Amino acid sequence: TDQAMFLDPAIRDWVLFPITVIMVLVGVFRHQLTILMTGEPPKPDIKDIRQGKALMRGQMLAQNNSYISAPAFVERKKYLCEAYEEGKYLKNKAAKDQSAANLMADPKNMEVMMDGMKKQMMGIVPQTLIMGWIQFFFSGFILIKLPFPLGVRFKQMLQSGIMTPNMDVRWVSSLSWYFINLFGLRGVFSLILGGENSADGTRDMTAMSTMGAMGQQPGQPQDYTKQFLSMKDTLSIVYHEWDLENIEQRVFVKYGKQARLFKSSRK
Repeated sequence: TDQAMFLDPAIRDWVLFPITVIMVLVGVFRHQLTILMTGEPPKPDIKDIRQGKALMRGQMLAQNNSYISAPAFVERKKYLCEAYEEGKYLKNKAAKDQSAANLMADPKNMEVMMDGMKKQMMGIVPQTLIMGWIQFFFSGFILIKLPFPLGVRFKQMLQSGIMTPNMDVRWVSSLSWYFINLFGLRGVFSLILGGENSADGTRDMTAMSTMGAMGQQPGQPQDYTKQFLSMKDTLSIVYHEWDLENIEQRVFVKYGKQARLFKSSRK
């Protein structure tokens, strides 16, 4: 049965709309502040690009090895494994055995790391302040009712901070409205600021979770020496099976030509 609940229009005017407007304004401000603090992106170093492309070459060979014959795969694997072992594609071959501390001491790496940390802080601090503001002033508020039915599984997502088990799932709490705006304003930011913008905080959250799963800190320079050796080990255990092995016989069998060819050869 539909619950007869009515919200004060002041909640719409002084809570619902302000939360959305403030989050949009904070996103636009964050985008402009990111542009101001980072400035022009540094010119790409051809040696850095070479390292990344060499690693990508090994990944593509491991993933798409079935498209080339066995001798071609063996030659490519041998060449890349030797190149990875010798550090042929490293930016600084003399520093092949450099540690992570030496990588951090490089001024360019330090600059990249600081830029990454600035972007992370500009994403975390505003969202933390907005969330704290909502929890302090509007904790337990019901802001809006969705016009479509939902299952009970959505109750925890839409009614965060509300300890009422019998309330209709369609009612949305203030904290849940914050998260809906956090993940739902990406299209608005793309419309206002363009596709490549820094207003969306969910991108940094995704990047942080990905780096955390890989054991890498935000902005930390990549250790290509370890990545090349890891790719060498990956290539050494790749199982190769050529997709075009005996392709002529398979085509003949598929289209029913094998029997006729066999009869004509006997004649």
